[in-house]
Amino acid sequence: MKEVLRRWAKHYFSDPQVMILIFMLVGGFILILAFGRMLIPVFLSIIIALLLDSVIEWLRRFNVRRSVAVCLVFVLFLILFLDLLIILLPLLSHQVAELVEDLPVMIGKVKAELLLLPQRYPGIMSEQRVNQIISLIGSEFYNLGKNIIRISVSSVRGMIEVLVYLILVPFLVFFLLKDKETILDWFRRLMPEERGLAVRVWDEVYDQFFNYLRGKVLEILFVWAINYAAFAILGLKYSIILSLLVGIAVLVPYIGSAVMFIPVILIAFFQWGLGAKMVSIAIAYAVLHALDGNIIAPLLLAKVVKIHPIAIIIAILIFGGLWGFWGLVFAIPLATLLHAVLKAWISTATSLAKSS
Repeated sequence: MKEVLRRWAKHYFSDPQVMILIFMLVGGFILILAFGRMLIPVFLSIIIALLLDSVIEWLRRFNVRRSVAVCLVFVLFLILFLDLLIILLPLLSHQVAELVEDLPVMIGKVKAELLLLPQRYPGIMSEQRVNQIISLIGSEFYNLGKNIIRISVSSVRGMIEVLVYLILVPFLVFFLLKDKETILDWFRRLMPEERGLAVRVWDEVYDQFFNYLRGKVLEILFVWAINYAAFAILGLKYSIILSLLVGIAVLVPYIGSAVMFIPVILIAFFQWGLGAKMVSIAIAYAVLHALDGNIIAPLLLAKVVKIHPIAIIIAILIFGGLWGFWGLVFAIPLATLLHAVLKAWISTATSLAKSS
């Protein structure tokens, strides 16, 4: 057994480039685990800068100087950013406040419907069981109320953090765009000479991550827009919040859109009850979900490496369990990273074994 393990280790760990790649990956994960929360503005700025840099490169095809392109794209980014703050956030906050005000009415409607279940289904649902469910719902909403109070108490600190982010993120984005080559040269000088494998993995992961990021942003915006249009036309309340959440939910493949079906149908039920309007919302959501899964996502993510659905679900479970929401968001990019590392590692080890 020891001899088998020794040969396996020699086969896969004898190349110094492999050890450099492993060291860099382990160091990166330790950095994220230790300082990830503090570096969220930096990560967010890098993501925004990656998206904006593609627009800058597109402008350079028309012989526009990079400095001029950076200024134009950054000014456009600031305009869109301010529009988001001035126009969209007040609408979202208004609908959130309206939803909070309507929660007691919704709870009362749920309790009234539950109390009718023993009369409608006497052999299936008992009054004792209904009372247990009502008690459970009451305790859950009590915990929700405590969380809202806790959030409101710490809202001052949260507002300070938000203000810092609003100033810091655009500042970082500008310098990431302006000094892109200088920053990359600095990182190249820090890396060891035997970095060929790490560079190859980085190039592949960068291309896949950028294609995934761009595709997902466009998918979120498109899904948000078409769901908002459908909800608004059908007259569903809180259409901005629900459509935005449906758009964000596409970050979690297969699971996100299915989970969001529940609150959409519940809001439709609270607004109209069981009837044609509720059925129309369900049909519209199902059609739009099918449109996204079969046309929009494959079209926008055509250049992303195909990963088996089982691998995607496993990545969601693992990284979501490790890092919560952000683990769910970056499950596919992290799975792509692991796929690229394993492919390059096995290829290098095989080539080394053949040469020896």
